[in-house]
Amino acid sequence: MAGPAFHDRDGKIWFDGELVDWRAANVHILTHAMHYASSVFEGERAYNGEIFKLREHTERLFESGRMLGFEIPYSTDEVDAASVAALEANGLAEAYVRPVAWRGSEMMGVNAQGTEIHLAVAAWEWPNIFTEEQRLKGVTLSWAPWKRPSPDTIPACSKAAGLYMICTLSKHDAEAKGFNDALMLDWRGYVAEATGANVFFVKGDAIHTPIPDAILDGITRRTVIGLAEERGFKVYERRITPDELEAFDECFLTGTAAEVSPVARIENVEFPSREAASVLMPAYTKLVRRES
Repeated sequence: MAGPAFHDRDGKIWFDGELVDWRAANVHILTHAMHYASSVFEGERAYNGEIFKLREHTERLFESGRMLGFEIPYSTDEVDAASVAALEANGLAEAYVRPVAWRGSEMMGVNAQGTEIHLAVAAWEWPNIFTEEQRLKGVTLSWAPWKRPSPDTIPACSKAAGLYMICTLSKHDAEAKGFNDALMLDWRGYVAEATGANVFFVKGDAIHTPIPDAILDGITRRTVIGLAEERGFKVYERRITPDELEAFDECFLTGTAAEVSPVARIENVEFPSREAASVLMPAYTKLVRRES
């Protein structure tokens, strides 16, 4: 982990309506979210001092909270303002921004209807989750040992903390095998996503990506689909089986933290082409930085 530990940094965090010292932004050990994963969050990125698609992220945060059965006690305008305040209070222009909402410590047990809902927003310098060398060579993926769950077993389309437990396990498994990340299947055996990014496959001018019916419909994912269609690519959202991968020439990942990152191989299947990524990477950079 680069830099100081996240609990021991200088700066400010927006916490329940006010900016507090970074080290003072703490919760009780019996906070419901710690024991029962009753927490939702967003990942946002600021470029040149402006948070990209801030309102879309805020609206998704509220929807994730509703999927977990709670309402965030602020308006969307207030949460937008909190994200901007956290960015500005830390003097950052290029940053990752993390709003998080959770159930408090008023009750302990599965029943949590009497808990208070809290909200915090932190912002810090954090480059792409893959190193520049990894992106130049292409990210390597292993098959994850865990599958994305069925949406009738868990609120699978929310950005909820509990859903990332198997992502952490899968990421650790991949790195232990010498890969950069893991590619997950859904409960039916179809290709789903990486541990923190959506996945795309390319053949000629056709781009294929999984239907987001059991995974998060990423904001970066939707943005890149739009950029691809504007540039003449045909984008197909469909179910993709693992045995199809050898038919594709190219693969790349998208996400707030990953931006657009080419994939070199998935296990033993190699993707030598970068043609689509070489178009979409600068297009995405130009868009988020509002360059003409």
